[in-house]
Amino acid sequence: MKKSLQVFAGVCALITLVSLNAFAQSNKKIVLGFSQIGAESEWRTANTESIKAAAAAAGIELKFADAQQKQENQIKAIRSFIAQKVDVIAFSPVVETGWETVLQEAKRAKIPVILTDRAVNVKDDSLYVSFMGSDFVEEGRRAAVWLMGYLHTDKPVNIVELQGTVGSAPAIDRKRGFEEMLKPFPNYKIIRSQTGDFTRAKGKEVMEAFLKAEGKNINVLFAHNDDMAIGAIQAIEEFGLKPGKDIIIVSIDAVKGAFEAMIAGKLNCTVECSPLLGEQLMAAVKDLMAGKTLPKRIVTNEGVYPAEFAAQVFPSRKY
Repeated sequence: MKKSLQVFAGVCALITLVSLNAFAQSNKKIVLGFSQIGAESEWRTANTESIKAAAAAAGIELKFADAQQKQENQIKAIRSFIAQKVDVIAFSPVVETGWETVLQEAKRAKIPVILTDRAVNVKDDSLYVSFMGSDFVEEGRRAAVWLMGYLHTDKPVNIVELQGTVGSAPAIDRKRGFEEMLKPFPNYKIIRSQTGDFTRAKGKEVMEAFLKAEGKNINVLFAHNDDMAIGAIQAIEEFGLKPGKDIIIVSIDAVKGAFEAMIAGKLNCTVECSPLLGEQLMAAVKDLMAGKTLPKRIVTNEGVYPAEFAAQVFPSRKY
């Protein structure tokens, strides 16, 4: 009888221990490692703030790393997250290629990876569980459709293009979408195209070179983001032309700075690319930890904002 009681007590203790461990596991804080590209634009700053605020609100421990627009820094950060045994890794890749090795390391460590804002180009798409963000090709298409509807002309239209970071998904896709819509209309011609690296300073510098080479021959500027467009506006004014009138400007992101430029009559249209991915990302992280399967592609809903609606929409903008 004594031995039976001892066995029974041991079993009860074991059950209690297992239960306590299960309880501790269920209440364990989820740890998310996130590698951000940098702080190159208003959009990126808003994206970072959204992720940090959403993590805090969701009770998720966030390990945040700023890559300062260098892929090698992102790879180091991801390896650091793997070493720290975080629960989930998320990152917005600087460029599309060169990720196979580090993503394979994460997969071997059984740490799921979510891509945010930008995609990667890998042969094995099981290296990440989901890509959450905008349809960059569609953004380029929307910019072109707005432009052709706005000008509605058969006359020659000379376009200069400020591309984003070379090799990045938005730069590749926005260019592709824009050119795709222009292709049936040969009077719309891109006469100069160069990277402005998604920054105001570089956008201004490259626009100065475009103006020096082409001058008043430029009819339209298509910028892959608002920050480059805002930098280009300064270059156009310094050249003695009126942005938004002498040169029609369409850009992408829909940050507050773009709305201010539209209200001032210096920008004609901005296509939305929402940076407010934080809540959506935290919900996805929690779903993963609960054993749910995420869609491979999660697309954000966005709009197009011509200048005539800027003053009306501006007060409600969150970024």
